Amino acid sequence: MKRIYRLLLLLFFLLIITACGSNDHADKKKQAINRVEDAGVIRIGFEGTYQPFNFLNDDNEYAGFDVDVANELASRLGVKTKFVATKWDSLIGGLKADKFDVIIAQMTVTEDRKKSVDFTDPYVVTGSVLVTANDTKGISKLDDIKGKKVGVGGGTTFEEVARSVDGADVTLYKAVTDYIQDLVNGRLDVIINDQLLMSYNIKKEGLPLQIASDILNKDEIAMAVKKGNEDFVAKLNKALSDMMNDGTYDKIYKKWFDSEPLVKEK
Repeated sequence: MKRIYRLLLLLFFLLIITACGSNDHADKKKQAINRVEDAGVIRIGFEGTYQPFNFLNDDNEYAGFDVDVANELASRLGVKTKFVATKWDSLIGGLKADKFDVIIAQMTVTEDRKKSVDFTDPYVVTGSVLVTANDTKGISKLDDIKGKKVGVGGGTTFEEVARSVDGADVTLYKAVTDYIQDLVNGRLDVIINDQLLMSYNIKKEGLPLQIASDILNKDEIAMAVKKGNEDFVAKLNKALSDMMNDGTYDKIYKKWFDSEPLVKEK
């Protein structure tokens, strides 16, 4: 009799533990949106050095296209923003470790990244281009980088584009400003980066550089959240869609790029 009683007691405790585990799993799935709403703050992960998208301005405050988009999204969610500057190659790891709630950092949607994070709808459509010194000749299409010294950001889609050409001498960098400077100083023959970023920086900084090619590949840029947060993604998508439909997104885009966005309204 005692043995049966002990078995029943053990089964009872196992049922309780299983039920608690199920509740914990449900809580974890809701964790991001609950944390944002409870704290009244959405934590944004980005590099903070990627002008004109996210950077420190002269007042030592974060500014840029991504910052304006993030602030507008936060306003529509009824919360405030907190920006967390993080090295590019640590962004996804930081998201998984809950150091921030969402990455808004010009991250291209790729099948490989989809294995690690969930993406919102795209909020930018752009593409990579070849950039050379003004007096450089003979580099106008991707095949022309064969045998050339090419600078790109490590872990970016630009690296993938560069490595697709056999014989390209590819050097990886952690900060875009570093390989732009190496191109200006003649240590590189060409760099590959986003057309919007390069157009903005060449004009604003008066750099002796030129965009030497047409768009090499079209990139869809989206916000990334930790997997298992479907409700959070849905809320971000709704806020983004509303921004696009009421004209707010267009105003932010034109403020930074003085052109019409390629991304479609939802």
